[in-house]
Amino acid sequence: MLAVFIDSKQIVMRQVDVPKRPPGYALIRLRVAGICNTDLELQRGYYGFSGVPGHEFVGQVADADTPSLIGQRVVGEINLACGHCAFCAAGLGRHCDARTVLGIVKHPGAFAEFLTLPEANLRVVPAHVTDEQAVFVEPLAAACEILEQVSVPRGAEVAVLGDGKLGLLIAQTLLTHGACVTVYGHHPDKLKIAQRAGAAVSDAGEHPIGRFPFVVDSTGSAEGLRQAVRMVRPRGIVIMKSTVHNEVTIDMAPVIVNEITLVGSRCGLFDPAIALLSAGKVDVESLLSAEFPLHEAAAAFSKAAERGVLKVLLRNNQAS
Repeated sequence: MLAVFIDSKQIVMRQVDVPKRPPGYALIRLRVAGICNTDLELQRGYYGFSGVPGHEFVGQVADADTPSLIGQRVVGEINLACGHCAFCAAGLGRHCDARTVLGIVKHPGAFAEFLTLPEANLRVVPAHVTDEQAVFVEPLAAACEILEQVSVPRGAEVAVLGDGKLGLLIAQTLLTHGACVTVYGHHPDKLKIAQRAGAAVSDAGEHPIGRFPFVVDSTGSAEGLRQAVRMVRPRGIVIMKSTVHNEVTIDMAPVIVNEITLVGSRCGLFDPAIALLSAGKVDVESLLSAEFPLHEAAAAFSKAAERGVLKVLLRNNQAS
């Protein structure tokens, strides 16, 4: 099969064997996959990664232990947990000490014609949800995770820093929850997407100081966290969504003096995200910028890294 590799920070295509399916796993033929900021950071050296990246995907089950799964369109939760530790028992397999992570940590990713995942990780895509919508389940789940971690009252003011893919998904998710959201960004066309969803928007260079009880940093930059700390009010909460390859330094004095809570937030459960997409409550089509066939992955990564570009898809044209 054809697979995309990151090797010495380069995107290369290789022909490799179709992966063997262990017991309890499904063999999945890729239909479409999305390039996210984490994939770009992996190319830049995040985690010292080398291998097949990709964790946002829609596929069709080619083989499985469970006959009813075969032929189904699926998405898959990206953490492969042991299933036996205290975190797994608490439903927090994404923090399992023994976990591997699809396309990130010790498990080949979705940028290939075939991939494997445990059947327990799979979620069937509702028939009326398109591939182009379903490919957003993983990042939308990451947005939903904020509401699992932090109690945001309806009507609460929330600032979302960053008008990229994740920032726009976070803004829409918080709006469906009833929060009053202001998105801060630099791209008028992207801010219009947030505005259409009901958010207030700002592209002003100066941001308010100490105003918001909740601030979400989804800028993907080191400066984003520093800005978020300046914008949150005393005893407020900063939710950190950016994964940045380089070290991030901030002045901890205002964090301590103002008793600010910093919350790291990563991936989330898929079911809430699928429910939002199924109900048509989140606009993801407006986030699509470009699509490339799988064999043009190098060009797709270059496009995804361009300023102002939102979601770039890779399509497996060999999928039936």
